[in-house]
Amino acid sequence: MSDNLQEKIEHWFAQGAAAIGNAEAEAAFHELRNGLEAGTLRSAEPDDSLALGWRVNAWVKRGILLGFRLGSMVEMGGSEGLSFVDKATYPARRFAITDGVRVVPGGSSVRSGAYVSKGVVVMPPAYVNVGAYVDEGTMVDSHALVGSCAQIGKRVHLSASAQIGGVLEPVNASPVIIEDDALIGGNTGVYEGTIVRRRAVLAAGTILTRGTPVYDLVRGEIYKATAETPLIIPEGAVVVPGSRAVTSGKGAEWGLSVATPVIVKYRDEKTELSLALEDLLR
Repeated sequence: MSDNLQEKIEHWFAQGAAAIGNAEAEAAFHELRNGLEAGTLRSAEPDDSLALGWRVNAWVKRGILLGFRLGSMVEMGGSEGLSFVDKATYPARRFAITDGVRVVPGGSSVRSGAYVSKGVVVMPPAYVNVGAYVDEGTMVDSHALVGSCAQIGKRVHLSASAQIGGVLEPVNASPVIIEDDALIGGNTGVYEGTIVRRRAVLAAGTILTRGTPVYDLVRGEIYKATAETPLIIPEGAVVVPGSRAVTSGKGAEWGLSVATPVIVKYRDEKTELSLALEDLLR
């Protein structure tokens, strides 16, 4: 990877439509896409020197957007007779045995520009979008989505129908981050740059967004996103769907409540035993 790739990407992104059809712009984009697929480039990466522990590489996001600008619409088809129309710059990835990734037949797709590490299992149907980073030993279960630029740690289980939202724009915004050894339950949704710290558990049906307050019954705290920071789920927290009463207006009069996630405990030995089955599925 050339030392001045960032300069090239920034230059051609700034050119707007003038970059379309330029061989140097296309070469810079392909170098970036190759780096993303190899895991040597990331849209966000761990950085212990920062308060969040993560650094957003906005120029990488600009490079991904540049790829959409440069790509023309083409027809794509597989040997099974399936037909697709998408940007030529982002075809579906193909894996070999040497990649060490198990992609089970049945309708899954990993877009080019996504990193999928050795030992990852992708169950059908599932989708991993451009800029995503899926680390070793993780399972992406059926109907799960790993959105644009989402960062998934080691030994994470994304259960059936888990939705990890993509955050490509604004380019300086933090993507959704799921740290090592987290369990994301079925039919969950994690969106808008939320960070789920290592070893946390999201029970089935939990929804996390930038506007979601999370009530910690163990520590007596309420976690919210701010203008500067995303919503952060603490390390080892066990989060379940809950509700809170509407205290004013017609909502109070009618006895209504709204959904809100609740931290009911932190992972202990009993929680670990209940998760032991996950290793058998990998």
